[in-house]
Amino acid sequence: MKILKHKFVENIPDIIEDNVLYVSMEYETVIHKCACGCKNEVVTPLSPSDWSLTFNGETISLEPSIGSWSLECKSHYWITNNKVRWSHKYSIDEIEKVREVDLDDKLKYYDKSNTPSQHNSAGELEKQHSAQKKFNLLDWLKQAFKVK
Repeated sequence: MKILKHKFVENIPDIIEDNVLYVSMEYETVIHKCACGCKNEVVTPLSPSDWSLTFNGETISLEPSIGSWSLECKSHYWITNNKVRWSHKYSIDEIEKVREVDLDDKLKYYDKSNTPSQHNSAGELEKQHSAQKKFNLLDWLKQAFKVK
């Protein structure tokens, strides 16, 4: 079983070491080299619609699983308590279904985040501005995944 180390960093380093999870809380991102050994970098953004990170004081866990569908290796694994647990290799149909569910979840999350507010306080205006940024991301996601 492959065991990864973790490093909490402010900025992601230029050189990503093998078997190291780099965690930037400031940028809400975890990056590592693919666990299969192909040397590709895998970026897991931390957000309610992407990955969540658990740090128990000693080890890191990421959820959901890491599916490197866009990489040639198509690796699929879980990182739990710094250990890599392999999943079965997904077929093209399974990958497409997972992508559809992921996109649907993301669209629902951002749609829920964009509900109009009745208040016009400075705090509410900031929330609306933030929601507009999310809406722009939503448009980008729809375009990237060719969803209308």
